[in-house]
Amino acid sequence: MVYFKLLLTAFFWGGTFVAGRILKEHVGSFSAAFLRFTIAAVLLLAIVRKSEGHFPQLTRTQWLSIGILGLTGVFAYNAFFFKGLQLISAGRAALIIATSPVLIALLSAWLYGEKLSPLKMAGILLSVTGAVVVITRGNLADLLTHGLGIGELMIFGCVLSWVAYSLLGKSVMQVISPLVATAYAALTGMLFLAVPAWVEGMPGQLSSYTALDWASIAYLGLFGTVIGFVWYYQGIRQIGPLRAGLFINFVPVSAITLAFFILSEPVTISLMIGAGLVITGVYLTNRPSG
Repeated sequence: MVYFKLLLTAFFWGGTFVAGRILKEHVGSFSAAFLRFTIAAVLLLAIVRKSEGHFPQLTRTQWLSIGILGLTGVFAYNAFFFKGLQLISAGRAALIIATSPVLIALLSAWLYGEKLSPLKMAGILLSVTGAVVVITRGNLADLLTHGLGIGELMIFGCVLSWVAYSLLGKSVMQVISPLVATAYAALTGMLFLAVPAWVEGMPGQLSSYTALDWASIAYLGLFGTVIGFVWYYQGIRQIGPLRAGLFINFVPVSAITLAFFILSEPVTISLMIGAGLVITGVYLTNRPSG
């Protein structure tokens, strides 16, 4: 059952890219992010209350760390995520974000002295190559001539935000449970998002959202955030972080597949080649050594 849940988690996370593309028509980026994490924060806090029996008290330093997690992994990531998805396809965005574990591995080696084997280095090279193929649509000269588009830059902002969240979270979650840390980070991130969502005009626009918009927001909050998080950490507890983490390789695959069937996004040769390189590279970078 744990493997089935992890596979579904990857499917849910792939679906967030499709939901984000659907919302671009009527819902502002900060508004979508705020509503997503309003749902997520309420549900995660309810789960914390039920599992812990109370809301754990944190020190001022721990709250500062949680605030930074909310600022990077919730506020910045989602602002870049929804802005980027207004400009580029779900499949392309998913493959760019899929390179996050590679950058995390590189920075972990630099900051924490974690060793990079030749196989991991090969995985990093493959992932970077795959990302370049996806971004340039197989035409490197176009990148050198015109540079990166705004959409790609926004999605790279997602990558940097998630890397910062992950590296900080590594130390925070040694003293605070992942469930509590994520619930509190969702709450603080939601509060950070409230002001720009208000400035964006969200209160006056709520009545104009379609049923599909609300379904997408609910999907992002419930399946893409709460259920995905709970099941992923159940997997980490039962089979370990290395094996559980490998299921993340299925996220871009599910994103590309769902985008093809739901949004009619084309699956080009360069996208397929890039996907193969990125997924293989991420697998090699994160596979258990020995």
